[in-house]
Amino acid sequence: MKNENPEISAFFAQVEGRVQGVGFRYTCMDEGERLGLCGWVRNMPGGDVEVWAEGSKEKLDAFLRWLHKGPPGARVDTVRYESRIPTGQYGKFKIVSY
Repeated sequence: MKNENPEISAFFAQVEGRVQGVGFRYTCMDEGERLGLCGWVRNMPGGDVEVWAEGSKEKLDAFLRWLHKGPPGARVDTVRYESRIPTGQYGKFKIVSY
């Protein structure tokens, strides 16, 4: 799929650590909305959190910095991420189920 708007980028991330049961998804959604990003966050059965985010490179960089620390109470050990082609199918940032 070709990116129709070269100013919009995307990434997929896996966040490992103590990231479930600490409000990570809700604060992640709030941060994504605050930055004006579109995408989703979800808990995974193994205890990790996955994130898909689309927006400007600058805002995605800020969001990625936030993912490395998370909310109070979280302990982020590892963030694995890769750039992706934006889909444009998300109108806001939301919590989804696995």
